[in-house]
Amino acid sequence: MKRTKVVLLTLFALFLIIQLIRPVRNERGQVPEADISSLYGMPDQVHGIFKRACYDCHSNSTTYPWYANIQPLAWWLADHIREGKAELNFNEFGTYSLRKQKSKLKSITGSLEDNSMPLSSYTLIHKNAKLSLADKALVLSWLSKTRDGISLNK
Repeated sequence: MKRTKVVLLTLFALFLIIQLIRPVRNERGQVPEADISSLYGMPDQVHGIFKRACYDCHSNSTTYPWYANIQPLAWWLADHIREGKAELNFNEFGTYSLRKQKSKLKSITGSLEDNSMPLSSYTLIHKNAKLSLADKALVLSWLSKTRDGISLNK
């Protein structure tokens, strides 16, 4: 019994110590000129859908949930955001070549159509990020018009 108590106290102490090791937060607060919404006349309704379902992982402005203050969950979250931004960053969309922008818009379309985005692990906790059929139709329509409007011969 004494050994169990020592092990539990040690684990608890380690848990408390790791709370001091915090990842850098992904928060900027302002919309940069290179943001997709600034470049391509995104309607407010579409922008709202992107913000609630995509921007936490795919922008420089994450709205952190309460569990982002608990390690090691915060480390996992920071890694997830880093990976999401490496794949697609809506705040830096204007820095991509036109070919890459068009390709990303096509990829977003595919991800929405096959329900791979937003991730089910994300929507499990963030219920407001679930997209209704109407949300998807609106976003897919905007994506199609925007993608078709990008000319690679500029």
